[in-house]
Amino acid sequence: MGSYPFKEIEHKWQKRWEELGLFKTPEVPKKKMYILEMFAYPSGDIHMGHFRNYTIGDVVARYYLMNNYDILHPFGWDAFGLPAEEAAIKRNIDPKTWTLNNINISRATLKRVGISYDWDREVITCNPDYYKWTQWIFLKLYEKGLAYQAEAAVNWCPSCKTVLANEQVEAGICWRCKSPVTKRTLTQWFFKITAYAERLLNDLDKLSEWPENVKIMQRNWIGKSQGAEFDFLIEDSNKKFTVFTTRPDTIFGVTFVAIAPEHPLATELARGTPYEKKVTDYVHQAQLKTEIDRTSEVTEKDGVFTGRYALNLISGERVQLWVADYVLPSYGTGIVMGVPAHDERDFQFAKKYQIPIKVVINPPGESLDATMMESAYVDHGIMLNSGQFDGLASEEGGKKVVEYAIGKGIGRFQVNYRLRDWLISRQRYWGAPIPMIHCDDCGVVPVPETELPVLLPEEEKVDFIPKGRSPLEDVESFRRVKCPRCGKMASRDPDTMDTFVCSSWYHLRYVDPHNSKEPFSKEQAKLWLPIDLYIGGIEHATGHLLYFRFITKVLYDSGWLPVDEPAIRLFNHGMVLDENGEVMSKSKGNVVSPVYLMDKYGVDIPRIAMLFAAPSDKEVRWTDEGVRGATRFVNRIYRIYEQYAPTLVQLPEVSNKKWLEQDLSPAEQRLYRKLHQTLKAITHDLNTLEFNTAIAALMELLNQYDRTEINHKEFLKYFLRSFALMLAPLAPHLAEELWAKLGAETPSIFKVTWPEYDPKAIHEDEIELVIQINGKIRARQKVSADLSDEELKNIALNHEKIEKLLDNKKVKRVIVVKGRLVNIVV
Repeated sequence: MGSYPFKEIEHKWQKRWEELGLFKTPEVPKKKMYILEMFAYPSGDIHMGHFRNYTIGDVVARYYLMNNYDILHPFGWDAFGLPAEEAAIKRNIDPKTWTLNNINISRATLKRVGISYDWDREVITCNPDYYKWTQWIFLKLYEKGLAYQAEAAVNWCPSCKTVLANEQVEAGICWRCKSPVTKRTLTQWFFKITAYAERLLNDLDKLSEWPENVKIMQRNWIGKSQGAEFDFLIEDSNKKFTVFTTRPDTIFGVTFVAIAPEHPLATELARGTPYEKKVTDYVHQAQLKTEIDRTSEVTEKDGVFTGRYALNLISGERVQLWVADYVLPSYGTGIVMGVPAHDERDFQFAKKYQIPIKVVINPPGESLDATMMESAYVDHGIMLNSGQFDGLASEEGGKKVVEYAIGKGIGRFQVNYRLRDWLISRQRYWGAPIPMIHCDDCGVVPVPETELPVLLPEEEKVDFIPKGRSPLEDVESFRRVKCPRCGKMASRDPDTMDTFVCSSWYHLRYVDPHNSKEPFSKEQAKLWLPIDLYIGGIEHATGHLLYFRFITKVLYDSGWLPVDEPAIRLFNHGMVLDENGEVMSKSKGNVVSPVYLMDKYGVDIPRIAMLFAAPSDKEVRWTDEGVRGATRFVNRIYRIYEQYAPTLVQLPEVSNKKWLEQDLSPAEQRLYRKLHQTLKAITHDLNTLEFNTAIAALMELLNQYDRTEINHKEFLKYFLRSFALMLAPLAPHLAEELWAKLGAETPSIFKVTWPEYDPKAIHEDEIELVIQINGKIRARQKVSADLSDEELKNIALNHEKIEKLLDNKKVKRVIVVKGRLVNIVV
């Protein structure tokens, strides 16, 4: 008997699946299951990270198909954006040619992998039939006041020569090219995601099937702070500014005010004074630092005095005005009150620059001395040096301070968020054009919906090499256009949209991908949404996974969607590492190609190796040994069926027989019990995406089969049929072939309903106790399943063979795994 002939088998079954339309999505589902993996950037052929992600989704889709669900399992391409454009520029070809060629290559590879996608629903975000509706979504946000243009200090990548959203800056560097990010002041388009901050935060509680760490990351990113705002008056002027604080009880302890370097007030205060150059230089240097460096607990705090003072309108005291880089423009008003006695950063800053420290909160039963303090006291306590509020508990006193300020018109309760509006303008060619027109007379005018899509100009007309401004600015035929309102000549907006706008709604297009009249029909949305299982990397927690929640809520509010959250369940898969534990990447030259593996082993062997190597949510180290182990497992299975199927194929189907009541030998009965225990375990594992333990259970079942003499041919056929069904979601090509060898009554194993385990069979009267010494199996013994741990321990220690092996050995401890084994450590 030979080894598993994967080439002929996989080609045959993939052709059969296509002929059957096995993965075609029904128009009207009776029992729907929408399974979606995050789609791919087409920057080259798929790699093992993709292979793992898409295989996870495929296992689940096939399992639910066998449970009689109607499946929507689509795929598409996140085709716009910097990665494709930069790769095309390096190769001196246009982005469209590069992108579509990569899509063709990757699509062919995915089809060869045999993933259960409905390719009739494929979407490609750089095609006009898709980005027409990306532009439509922009217009809908504009109509609702959620898309606006403003001048702002923005993140600028000097290498990519474009603006980045906050979520695309990681520790001060560009998410894509890893260059240090600087600041520029530009007029840009924003989506007002902050208008949904409270709902995005509160509705995380709805997402009971999302990983808790993702929800924590989103909560921290949204960053809700409840506190108060107080007005301060700039000395020798009638100009006020506002500070935000979460500790209004410390307002009497303010000895300085710190202003973010990006705040306009920072340079304005020093203008015309001897401090002007010092402040200007400091502001420039501070903006070159990363946000991480500026806010780090271990970084020494620094700043510069403006030479000016402000009046604390609550206490009446005069306080110094400083510019300090530990203050961020994105927090509160970009100006914070310095209370060094009760804030550690303020304390370090005041010590460094010899600014006064004033205690206004004492710990209960203690009295602090500012001159003796080595760190700030940041807890609550009793208020002092706080005028009429002296003696109050600080939490209650803080509320009364705000109420007092409200009465005087100089303060208010305030909730702030760390979340900033989503900056979506990009100064690049390869993206969806922003559908707005700038008219000298009418101002900013939206493109009429009837004129969508606003097409990207042909590549040959565009010099798309980045120059720090959008290449579309230089394409006269694109820019010059009549104003839709007055008819005079005007200019199109030259920027394109962030590629994350494209991916924020792609899950919606899949429900109705060929609709030319609207982005999707509301009827189809009701039938299929929300996504039942969404699979992708945790690195998208505060980017894409936040954006697509936001867009879903906007369209829900607009009456387009039946749900306001896009996905019921989120699953984050782990990274794929090489044999040395390094993340696979093309730049490191350590990528293992799925194509190479398929040429050598077929699809199901690498699939089994990947699924078995580690839990799906953990990192997996890809090794040759893992593939060799999977090869042995697959060949072993195939040979069993090759040996026995010819003699079993003519036997009648026996799936409903009550086997425990039949004339089976004790060994066959034990195998029957093991079969149903395995079926119960695998059913659980496939629901929880614990595929490594599912495969381990099949291996263990196969081991017991090898130890069992089966004389009952009908039972053997029943066992082999059941084994093939359990194997099917995990190794689909192999399982199809095994099913056919046994005389399949259906055209595909995936047309067979997933089997139910026999509740009577999973309870054992007797078990086979494995006895180990230092982890090595030394004996086996049949024992009652009801024995206690102590009884099992005594049986093991008194076993005839074990007693001899323990002679002259010291037993250090005995480990009992109930119902399975006893391990004696000597």
